[in-house]
Amino acid sequence: MMSIYLDHHATTPCDPQVVAAMLPYFTERFGNAASRSHSWGYDAKAAVDFAREQVGELIGASPSEIVFTSGATEANNLAILGPQSNRKHVITTAIEHRSVLDPVRELERRGFSVTILPVNAHGRVTVEQVKKHLTSDTFLVSVGLANNEIGTLQPLPEIGEVCRSAGIWLHTDAVQAAGSIPLNVETLGIDLLSLSAHKIYGPKGVGALYVRRKSRLPLHPLLFGGGQEKGLRSGTLPVPLVVGFGAAAALAAKTSLGTWPISASQLRDHLWKGLEVLGTRRNSPSTGVLPHNLNVAFDGVDAEMLLLELREFGLSTGSACSSADKGPSHVLAAIGASYRQSIRFGLGRSTTEAEIDEVIRRFSEVVPQIRARDQL
Repeated sequence: MMSIYLDHHATTPCDPQVVAAMLPYFTERFGNAASRSHSWGYDAKAAVDFAREQVGELIGASPSEIVFTSGATEANNLAILGPQSNRKHVITTAIEHRSVLDPVRELERRGFSVTILPVNAHGRVTVEQVKKHLTSDTFLVSVGLANNEIGTLQPLPEIGEVCRSAGIWLHTDAVQAAGSIPLNVETLGIDLLSLSAHKIYGPKGVGALYVRRKSRLPLHPLLFGGGQEKGLRSGTLPVPLVVGFGAAAALAAKTSLGTWPISASQLRDHLWKGLEVLGTRRNSPSTGVLPHNLNVAFDGVDAEMLLLELREFGLSTGSACSSADKGPSHVLAAIGASYRQSIRFGLGRSTTEAEIDEVIRRFSEVVPQIRARDQL
């Protein structure tokens, strides 16, 4: 039985080159990057500075605009709860990750006004929607570049142009987009951008927030202590993880600009053709979508039961970060799709056509069996 991992939206395996880059910083090069009185500290700082350059290059940013965090959840929280403004209105969308929606709801509990934009059947908002809800009290708009469940890409450049002309900060969670499509913060027109290393074949436990220098954005830290990361994120930097993040970012930049997005979309389309004949509906859009994403609803089949029957495959019904509460997917609910029947496929760099063929073969066996059993 062939074991196949197709849950790359949840996490990715650490690339061997990334592991090799990190290893020395666990042992002989173990210095604290904040230690300035000896060579061990200087060596660690140089490694962090180089990683900062690599992460910046991935998104077209200056190294000084990169703030390292413990992950994208912290980066999203800092981007939403950190901005200091006299204005009290924030806009986001109904399909954002929980690490965006929950901080927004926290702002609402603090007395802020919140607008959560609905999405269309493809999970997309329009520039006109954003423009319609902007007020003189709006200080922040947060729209994820690519959705983690259905892969929808949002019109960020157009939204960015509207926000910048109105003097409103724009944040995007670009976790799922990094390494899959080319990224450039100037083209996107954003002020804040969140990243996570473990979604781009790097280590878990480290992420980053891009903070646009030219926007002169006043951010208030969430953590206090040693004043690291220019006072925005206190705490000893995990040098090995930061080095791994940098190495993964360098590989991701090459991947997103190479042939992988095309080959991934071809494999994804091949998978869809094989599943389409089984009585399914496509939740993810056919265009304007991540190249490695496919979200499918199997009519009359319980998704959890289907995954139990296909335990040799690494698949999920939705976001890993929301699986603990066992509640319905807010993303699928927002587009009117059946969360009980839906499965997310996330292809990776190593996914092969033979693996996709095997997935199609096994689904073609199991889906009719479950339907027949349920009719008894």
